[in-house]
Amino acid sequence: MTEAEFQRQVTDLAELTGWAYVHFRPAKTAHGWRTPVQGTLGGGWPDLFLVNPWKHRTLVVELKTDKGKVTPEQAAVHTALRAGGLTVFVWRPADFPEIQKELTA
Repeated sequence: MTEAEFQRQVTDLAELTGWAYVHFRPAKTAHGWRTPVQGTLGGGWPDLFLVNPWKHRTLVVELKTDKGKVTPEQAAVHTALRAGGLTVFVWRPADFPEIQKELTA
């Protein structure tokens, strides 16, 4: 399963269970794939920011294939977001039963 396919699976479930989300997609430029961001947390920003206003919950999620690795930049952003009080996950396709529990809890 590709990361894009996995992301669609997660976002479909999120929508079905009342979560709103945002994902910032990169765009192809003359210099390769780029996601325009600004700020000290820009590099390594997680794939999904999910909010469930009825449950008063916010989740920040990095999606990886089963073999994908978190980069040092991503790990630094995860650490900062956790220190700021947010719940941060790194999810892989093999984690889908846990993802279902998290999004339906």
